[in-house]
Amino acid sequence: MVDMPMLHTRLRRHSVVCLLLLALLGTMTGAAGAAGATTAPAAQDTTAAAASAGTRASGAARARWGERRLDEVSFLTTHNAFTNYEDSRWSSANQAESVRNQLGNGVRGLSLDTHWYERSTWLCVISFGSDCYPSDVYLCHGGCKTFAGVTYALPRQSFHGTMQTVVDFLAAHPQEVVTVFLEDYVSAGQLENSLGRVRGLPQMLFRADEWDVRQKGWPKVADLVTAGKRLLIFSDRSDREHLGVMHDRSWTVSNFWSLGDLGDDLSCVSRWPDVPLDREEPGFRRLFTMSHHRNVPTVVTAALDNGTKLRNRIAGQCRPAAGGRDPNFVSVDFHRQSDGSGHSPASVVAELNARP
Repeated sequence: MVDMPMLHTRLRRHSVVCLLLLALLGTMTGAAGAAGATTAPAAQDTTAAAASAGTRASGAARARWGERRLDEVSFLTTHNAFTNYEDSRWSSANQAESVRNQLGNGVRGLSLDTHWYERSTWLCVISFGSDCYPSDVYLCHGGCKTFAGVTYALPRQSFHGTMQTVVDFLAAHPQEVVTVFLEDYVSAGQLENSLGRVRGLPQMLFRADEWDVRQKGWPKVADLVTAGKRLLIFSDRSDREHLGVMHDRSWTVSNFWSLGDLGDDLSCVSRWPDVPLDREEPGFRRLFTMSHHRNVPTVVTAALDNGTKLRNRIAGQCRPAAGGRDPNFVSVDFHRQSDGSGHSPASVVAELNARP
């Protein structure tokens, strides 16, 4: 026989439990709905903020660079930027400041010489431990073991370390564009290994193939800045375009590099006889690199060359030789030296960029 009072008690208990479960389920559903209601606007806010930041960056790039393409602007460039008195103990230098300080003082083009250095136990011993560097790609001006202070200097300047300085500068200055020119004495594999150790480089490296430059021409500088592709690398070797390193002879025109021993050779003739300075190609215009320095650099001769002589040479020789166009890269020694005329390499480049 069923005990009716006990049955009623059990039914009441089950009813209470069910009511509690239903209440709990309702609370959870409401919380989930509230969370969904707040999550969607939050995601929308994040997307809107990102779009707004992108618009501001694009606007800043347009304000800084206007609508000019890469082949329509000029950059101050330093010849043998690595041979300087601050980065290493060079006795024969082309620049006074470190690469970092050159960038900080307005230089936007750097020429570097890459060489392979094989670790030398002998040099380590005779230098009493000051020259115990591993095998790697270094910046040398000739043999990396020949004449200390002239063809190499201590501390040895690694290529990847210098490129890291460039990338770090670009990361800290999001409106700037830097170009590196390599006089290249290493293999493509050695260069690839060295570049692969530069943090942040792949994200900043401009690749002409991906931008279809041959068909579309050079992009606007503002577009490069907005896209974050603000580092260009050229080499005098042709077998490294797959690394994003452009062959200079395929993408640029360039004058013969020397003013002569006395600095009196002001003619502006092509460095490559088969690539004239005024070369024209359908839909594409090469960048123009202009060298303006002597065989042997000194502070005194750079001061004589870097003012009025530079300005007049561009106007009287190089611009006409290049078909009426201005140089995109103006390469000099001791870039802060000038002749006291009021003209300096930096002011000359600024004047070129102000031309319509």
